[in-house]
Amino acid sequence: MCGTDAVAALGELMPVTDGVDERVDWGEVEAVWGTRFPSDYVRFMEVYGAGAISETISILLPTPHVEGWPYRTDPGLQDETDVARETWEMLRDETDFDVDPESIVAWGVTSGADIYSWVTAGDDPERWPVLIFSRGNDVMRLVPLGMAEFLHRLLSDVAFREGKINIVLPDEASFVNWRNR
Repeated sequence: MCGTDAVAALGELMPVTDGVDERVDWGEVEAVWGTRFPSDYVRFMEVYGAGAISETISILLPTPHVEGWPYRTDPGLQDETDVARETWEMLRDETDFDVDPESIVAWGVTSGADIYSWVTAGDDPERWPVLIFSRGNDVMRLVPLGMAEFLHRLLSDVAFREGKINIVLPDEASFVNWRNR
């Protein structure tokens, strides 16, 4: 399961009723970031948009400021990307893999202060793994899944959550777009 299929599978676990199409200008976003984004993230922004999964996992906007954004100083991916890169620099000696810190782009955070990022190594965004910084045990790990498949596994597989999230997820997943909070 990958790409837009993974977002469709998420729809079976997490209702889209409170999702909002962000109507992102992907050409502009790609120019700012210097790369394309994975199709599952693009589709997630079309179906759900930025917001909170079960009030515990925040999925970030790819753009710095959006009209009507309630937190006007929140620049979306950029701030969390900076934090993820700094965290990598602090913990890189404790990992058994290496990545270029400039290849780290954050896409989500949890209320338990975990950070979910991509490692944007390579030209194919569909192959970018998820990099997890688990604040509870100060560990970074690579998971060879796309964003939507990672979220699907997180929401549907209790055993998969071990070491990947420092919060308790409810049995029934929900999503609320930032505009509907």
